[in-house]
Amino acid sequence: MNKLRFNRAIVIVMDSLGVGHDPRAKEFGDENPNTLLHIDHQLNGLNVPNLESLGLGHLDDYKGIEKKNNKHSYVLRLFEKSNGKDTMTGHWELMGLEVEKPFKTFTDTGFPKELIDELEKRTGRKVIGNIAASGTKIIEDLGEEQKRDGSLIVYTSADSVLQIAAHEESVSVEELYRCCEIARELTMKDEWKVGRVIARPFIGKDASTFKRTPRRHDYALSPFKDTALDILKNQGFNVISVGKIYDIFNGKGITSSNKTVNNDDGMDKTIEICKDKSWNGLLFVNLVDFDMDFGHRRDVEGYGRAIERFDERLGELLKHLDEDDFLMLTADHGNDPTHKGTDHTRETVPLIVYSPKFKEGRVLPPKKSFGTVGVTIINNFNLSKNDLVGESILKDLK
Repeated sequence: MNKLRFNRAIVIVMDSLGVGHDPRAKEFGDENPNTLLHIDHQLNGLNVPNLESLGLGHLDDYKGIEKKNNKHSYVLRLFEKSNGKDTMTGHWELMGLEVEKPFKTFTDTGFPKELIDELEKRTGRKVIGNIAASGTKIIEDLGEEQKRDGSLIVYTSADSVLQIAAHEESVSVEELYRCCEIARELTMKDEWKVGRVIARPFIGKDASTFKRTPRRHDYALSPFKDTALDILKNQGFNVISVGKIYDIFNGKGITSSNKTVNNDDGMDKTIEICKDKSWNGLLFVNLVDFDMDFGHRRDVEGYGRAIERFDERLGELLKHLDEDDFLMLTADHGNDPTHKGTDHTRETVPLIVYSPKFKEGRVLPPKKSFGTVGVTIINNFNLSKNDLVGESILKDLK
């Protein structure tokens, strides 16, 4: 039995910050996407000194990110093994689950009439929309009608989601949650089974001022078997989530959770939790702004500025990590803002592993599964990986 190497693992998912070069991209309708590279090139070079110092530049030929070495960090790329490019698939695989059967999507057709009819019958409310759309655009287009009639705006995206938006004055948040619970029950049928049902409350006087509120709530499927989170929790370790991690895993394997309103709030909470040395286990963080606010909206400049802001906050976090900690920075899929459409993109993801304890940091060969993250954590805590997918790199971290 190996000695426990680190008391705490901190995993930060830079949501959608892919690094391209996935040979399966064409299977998913993508032509050479590369989120980080294309943002860097279009903005004539990103200013990310902390990520640069940890070795991120070794993953491609960037204009603004030099290829620097750091004895305290290792860098590599991870290939996705699962059949998908969505949030749940990516996060589940990060924690060791391979998703072989993609979740249902209704991007091109909207949801079947039978499902919508049953949703209207069970909720007692008219459904409008039923198309694939940007969440901000659809409330701009249909929000006034919804607010007037107390109906439900139902929409989807390229993800496996059924989203329901309603103004908080015409449909209370509690009522919206009730309607979403009904939708979740209906979409447990195999032919309608989506990965997530999402409540999307919004406020504002009219279309020009409508905005979504932080009271979003996800009704996700539970992972179909135990992940690295469950293995840790079952052995008495803390599994602390920040951001939408709790919703993605439907609470399974989580010991405590912290909601966030944006990336800065997520980093504030992450730093505060890391300052507290009393816990032992995993801190699992999702920073969603990259994806939600900029990737899907194809906002290259906004995405780039968000990366640079994260880099600043990363510098603050690093000051609070000691030799009992190891940090893993990664992503769950791509969302190249220079690509066609508004969908995620199938890409490899970065993995940067940092600890002040490391003395021989270098570039490591790529690995064949995102599950490398979860399995490495399990390996660190001297636990059995069971049948989790992924190869531990703990032996390479010196």
